[in-house]
Amino acid sequence: MSAWVPPDALGRRVSCDTHCGTVRYVGSVARTAGIWLGVEWDDPQRGKHDGSYEGTQYFKCRHPKGGSFIRPNKANFGVDFLTAVKDRYGLNDKQDVHYGTENTLVFGTKTVEFVGMDSVAEQQRQQLNKLVDISVRECAVSHAGETEEISRTCANMRHINLSKNLISSWETVIAIASQIRNLETLNVSENKMKFSSTSSSISGAFSNLKILALNQTEITWTEVLLCAQEWPALEELYLSSNNITVLERPDNVLQTLKLLDLSDNQLLDGNQLHLIAHLPRLEQLILRNTGISSIHFPDAGFGCKTKMFPSLKRLAINDNKISQWSSINELDKLPSLRSLQCNNNPFMDTEKNPETMIQLIIAKISQLEVLNNCEILPAERRGAELDYRKIFGNDWLKAGGHWNPEKNKPSEEFLAAHPRYQSLCLKYGAPEEGELKGRQPLTLKNQLLTLTIKCPEKPEQKPVEKKLPESMTIQKVKGLLYRLLKIPGSELKLSYESSKLEGKEVELDNDLKPLQFYSIESGDCVLVRW
Repeated sequence: MSAWVPPDALGRRVSCDTHCGTVRYVGSVARTAGIWLGVEWDDPQRGKHDGSYEGTQYFKCRHPKGGSFIRPNKANFGVDFLTAVKDRYGLNDKQDVHYGTENTLVFGTKTVEFVGMDSVAEQQRQQLNKLVDISVRECAVSHAGETEEISRTCANMRHINLSKNLISSWETVIAIASQIRNLETLNVSENKMKFSSTSSSISGAFSNLKILALNQTEITWTEVLLCAQEWPALEELYLSSNNITVLERPDNVLQTLKLLDLSDNQLLDGNQLHLIAHLPRLEQLILRNTGISSIHFPDAGFGCKTKMFPSLKRLAINDNKISQWSSINELDKLPSLRSLQCNNNPFMDTEKNPETMIQLIIAKISQLEVLNNCEILPAERRGAELDYRKIFGNDWLKAGGHWNPEKNKPSEEFLAAHPRYQSLCLKYGAPEEGELKGRQPLTLKNQLLTLTIKCPEKPEQKPVEKKLPESMTIQKVKGLLYRLLKIPGSELKLSYESSKLEGKEVELDNDLKPLQFYSIESGDCVLVRW
């Protein structure tokens, strides 16, 4: 006897053993009896062919070996939402229900949070109606079930994880969400769904939705904008790994958005960002591994702020192809930027010393407070800016810079490469001639000093021995100690004791002076206080 096949089987998501796929064909296959399902598998390793059998093409696959035929009785077409909830939380007649602590009930082995516990005797429907935060991840949910059944039994849910199920279309998500009036968080990631390609009537299903995850759903940006008409209060949108390459300007949608995650989508180029640059409330933008190679805000000149991304505070551009420092210069144009993640980009390979690399980024972006998840302390910023002013001082002079403000006219080329240099000179004063002449590269010929680092007021902090170049400035020593000792606070006070003059302590009070200025020798002890 042949297994039953749903009338809408074509295009449905199914599972077989541990594999998931999409039904691309329903019908007979030459030289065989009965009905077959042609399935395109998510994992091509599960398949055998491209949808053809003995010279006949029954369906098409993206991968040449991504498809195979299975009998209908081998395919799991999934269950309705409510059945999955009951199974996941043990809400059926066979399992015992008893009360936990305060606002929880225990169903079998599951403890579930409830809103209020007014009566002692809760019926199953009342129990379901108290659920607030549920997860039916990997529960083979494929459809909403009977009309209004969800709204009658568990309409108070606010946070739902529907990821990695067998949902075939966005319409199914709407059918479920429309019955949950206070839905705030929804995760439907890892469901390969069909989305509407035309604007449809507003259902009101997502009127209170604040957080939505659509990772790995194969949604396009055009489809995002069509669906977004139903998300009037959305604040966080996660769209990673969707093969989104081209963006469009969001007109009258996504205006409440505070966080947008586009990671692992290979965008056509950095100019795509201009199309989403005027989202008024966007505070966090995640662009990890999006293939961008440059960032540019053409509406603002050197030292000016862009009108793009007016509220953006946190930006992640790590794991990309940014090779030029000019893109880092551009980030100083963002008026609200406070936090940046930029690891694993080619421009970071241009500087061998990671300490110097960090200092350059800090100096180039004036308002940055957090870099690669590390707080930038005020003393670290001051040191970075002083060093930057000194490192590029000779270039500034060659380009037309001058200590006399009336003669200070650096070239456009220099200003393009160092947009903040002029403002740093105003902040700290132009670098003195003696500073620039005394600057030496840190090469092997510089003598290394073997020093003991101690924290006299923190006896639990063990002394550390370090080898430092004698030409290293006090500010760079402080920067090293911040990372080495993980010392909190914004001010460090350094001094040293000579191994030859016991009991005498000399204060290291000038951040711009090298260690050799203070006649420090190998064997001396640097004392750290804060």
